[in-house]
Amino acid sequence: MSEYDETTTTDDVLNGRDLSGFRVLVTGNSSGLGLETSRSLLAHGADVVGAVRDLEKAKSASGVLSDAAAKGGGSFEFIELDLASLDSVRAATDALNEKGQRFDAVIANAGVMATPFEKTADGFELQFGTNHLGHFAFVNRVAPMIKKGGKVVVLSSAAHRFSNVDLEDPNFDETPYDTWDAYGRSKTANVLFAVEFDRRYKEAGIRAAAVHPGGSDTNLDRHMTQADKDAMVARINSIAKAQTGGPAFKLKTAAQAAATSVWLAVVADGNEIGGKFCADCSVAGLAHGEKIGRGVREYAIDPDSAKALWTLSEDMIGEQF
Repeated sequence: MSEYDETTTTDDVLNGRDLSGFRVLVTGNSSGLGLETSRSLLAHGADVVGAVRDLEKAKSASGVLSDAAAKGGGSFEFIELDLASLDSVRAATDALNEKGQRFDAVIANAGVMATPFEKTADGFELQFGTNHLGHFAFVNRVAPMIKKGGKVVVLSSAAHRFSNVDLEDPNFDETPYDTWDAYGRSKTANVLFAVEFDRRYKEAGIRAAAVHPGGSDTNLDRHMTQADKDAMVARINSIAKAQTGGPAFKLKTAAQAAATSVWLAVVADGNEIGGKFCADCSVAGLAHGEKIGRGVREYAIDPDSAKALWTLSEDMIGEQF
């Protein structure tokens, strides 16, 4: 039986661990789960590079991270990265590669949720383009910098169960746009990316896994009104009651929601988590029809779909890996 559960925090996972010399690259670490992930790693001595869209906004996180680094003896720095722009992705990864510093873990944490229909700088539907294609390009371009024994952690969501990827119409050119369908597609794509990345890199000693952090109160929901949030929680609670008689949906704290990312990056056995979908600091089982919970839909871990998405993603960004 696992020593961890849904209440486990980042500091529980790292209790007693000295991460001196452990180097981590985190996207979106100036707020929310990325900030908590970085804080906990720094507090235990790790060196963290945070890739953020807005360097000015990131300054607001500097105090928290500086305090954690002073406590643990680690270091942190920010680099500029806009996942909705391939030019930005390439500039950021070129700069990282030029420095030549290696990483023990890469945590693809940044993302957007429930956005109105918009397109990225390169013409991709915003949620798929940011959550999947941006990270697909970013992680692949820094892959040569990941140490043997390293991990790639890709944040997905239970919302992957809203919809499978659409390999024929990824940008909603033909399909009527639906906010949650688009988010679900992007989160399924995150899982499939981890599956195929793991297959390609495991012989080199690098493993990848996807994670459902659990619902938490962060700025990921910045595109939602309070009415939208209330309606979403009511819907989840209704489904939970119909399926299991409860319990009601309960938000995690940031420290609880970031715990699985930290567990995967630092603690988990790569052979056990490679190519898997994880939640609550453990490998999750299959979800058979339910719309909520911690399991994964079979379509999100299908190896053939993972390969097909990889090929499509290369074609869309115009770069082969």
